[in-house]
Amino acid sequence: MIVACLGDSITAGSPLWDPDPAVRATIGEPDERSQWHWWAARAHPGFEFRNHGVNGERTDQIALRFDAAVEGVEAIVIEGGINDIVQRRPIETAAQNLSGMVSKARRLGLRVAIVDVLPWNNGDERAAQAIIRLNALLSGLACGLEVPLFPFHDTLVDPERPDRMPDRWTDDGNHPSVEGHRFLGETAFRQF
Repeated sequence: MIVACLGDSITAGSPLWDPDPAVRATIGEPDERSQWHWWAARAHPGFEFRNHGVNGERTDQIALRFDAAVEGVEAIVIEGGINDIVQRRPIETAAQNLSGMVSKARRLGLRVAIVDVLPWNNGDERAAQAIIRLNALLSGLACGLEVPLFPFHDTLVDPERPDRMPDRWTDDGNHPSVEGHRFLGETAFRQF
C-alpha cells in the first residue's frame, strides 16, 4: 500500500532529514532514519511511504499541498498543527483545516489517519495548553470521522514532565531524535 505522509517538519524528518534534496544539502550530516515512516516501513513491510513534509508549515499551507501528495496513493497520514500554535493562530482553525483534509481524503476513497501534536520542549505554558486543546479537538475529530489517530504525543511524552519529550527522544527540543522517530514508527503506526 502506498501511503502519503503529509505534514510539517515532524513528517519531513527535521532536523536531520528533509525530503527536498536542496534542503537536505544544507544539513550537516543527513540521516534518513530521522523519519517516523522510515521506521514504520521496516516494521510494516507491506507499506511504501512518500514523504510530503515541509518544515515550518501551518495546517492551511499543508492543505495547499494535499492534491499533489495524494496523487497515485492509496492512503494518507495527515500531521500538523504545531506551527499554527507557534504562530499563535487559532487552534480551532487548525483543527478545521485538518478536518477538511481528512474529509477530502475520504471522498477520494483513501484510507486516512491523522496524527496528534507532540510535546514541545522549547515551548512555553501557553503553547503547552494549546497543544492539549488541539489534541483534544483532534481526538474528537478522529472519533467523529471514524479515522485512526496516531498518538504521537502520548507515545513520546515524558511521564514526569507531561508537556515535554524525554531528552533522549529529541535532538533540538522541537523534533524527535532518530530514536524518537523509531519509537513513533514502530509503535504509533500499529493502528493503521
